[in-house]
Amino acid sequence: MTDTAATHRSLDTLNFFLADVRDGLGPYLAIYLLTVQHWNEADIGLVMTLAGLAGIAAQVPAGALVDGTRYKRAVIIVAALLVTVGSLTLPWLHSFAIVAVLQSVVGAAGAVFPPAIAAVTLGLLGPRAFVRRVGRNESFNHAGNAVAATLAGIAAYAFGPVAVFWLMTAMALCSIAATATIRPDAIDHAVARGLHGTASDSHGGRPSGGRPSGFHTILRCRPLLIFGGCAALFHFANAAMLPLVGQVMAMRDPALGTSLMSFCIVAAQLVMVPMAMLVGARADRWGRKPLLLAAFLVLPVRGVLYTLSDSSVWLVAVQLLDGVGAGLFGALFPLVVADLTEGTGRFNVSQGAIATLQGIGAALSTGVAGQVVVHAGYDAAFLTLAAAAGVALLLAALLLPETRSATTSDRAPGMASDKAGTGVVPAVGNAE
Repeated sequence: MTDTAATHRSLDTLNFFLADVRDGLGPYLAIYLLTVQHWNEADIGLVMTLAGLAGIAAQVPAGALVDGTRYKRAVIIVAALLVTVGSLTLPWLHSFAIVAVLQSVVGAAGAVFPPAIAAVTLGLLGPRAFVRRVGRNESFNHAGNAVAATLAGIAAYAFGPVAVFWLMTAMALCSIAATATIRPDAIDHAVARGLHGTASDSHGGRPSGGRPSGFHTILRCRPLLIFGGCAALFHFANAAMLPLVGQVMAMRDPALGTSLMSFCIVAAQLVMVPMAMLVGARADRWGRKPLLLAAFLVLPVRGVLYTLSDSSVWLVAVQLLDGVGAGLFGALFPLVVADLTEGTGRFNVSQGAIATLQGIGAALSTGVAGQVVVHAGYDAAFLTLAAAAGVALLLAALLLPETRSATTSDRAPGMASDKAGTGVVPAVGNAE
């Protein structure tokens, strides 16, 4: 048994400090390359696309690594160090090729964090506590992002955009210290990969054990594939919006570009905290789908609103909607995947597979948006992204079923829902 209070404190601290590390430089990269190194929008988009592609290539291996390893804490620490080293060396590099390679390494390392955090959480607390704890994880993650973005805005105003790199180093060191406070023997590694599905275990959920199912289980799960497609479109629509907003504000006032970007991030992150808490408190009662549709609905509205004004006040205000959409989706993502893979032992590699589709969407987003800006302007780019978000909303509304039933406690012992739509099948974890 784990010390529950200590476990929650460790996860709170880890999610808070890892917030600024898990995404690398993110939108700050576009600001830095535009205002300090004077790159054009197309080259910036290409570098971000290449970094995204490297992250895509790493997603499934990262999930498989997290599923298979008993050194999950070490995986988090090594990835945090790689992201930090890659970011710290950027101010001394000017070659397109070197910067592209460096950011690709950072993108690949960042693929480890989402499945690792979800696996550690599930392995520490078990499936019954997972829903509420995921909402709390996301709340602390968004709070950490808000604090880091505020500090980044202040530091960038005082010392220039390079200050963001030093802030990331401090956050990374704190996240490593937080990871070290988690007891390695407290993690049930079978539960952490989704091998549960029958009676009662030491965490109050279902027992671990059995063997993982084959990868064909993932490929024949129709709702999981639909969710992956919706996630790809969501990230295609979402990934380039904030960098484009940052570029618009930076062109209006280069000296304040990074600081204004920080204000946009803080505004969204502050909204994401209650959205994540809402998912943790209500996802079991209301179901996943209503909350997911709300997340998808916000994105096309946001894309259209960006075209109505280039006022910094307006852009920051519209960015609040990002907090609603991304806050809901980020907290729902591991829950939906856990629902659809329960009992298979393929929870983390499935997260990696869906994250691969998300990464494809995000990587294409920045590249396509950069080209649209060069040839047709910023408004055309925002409307293109909004249209993709509208398609995601329609697919989710029409084709994606509610997944909550996969975790209900009244299912017959030893059975797991067959999300391919064929009724119920013996829980894979108990298969001989």
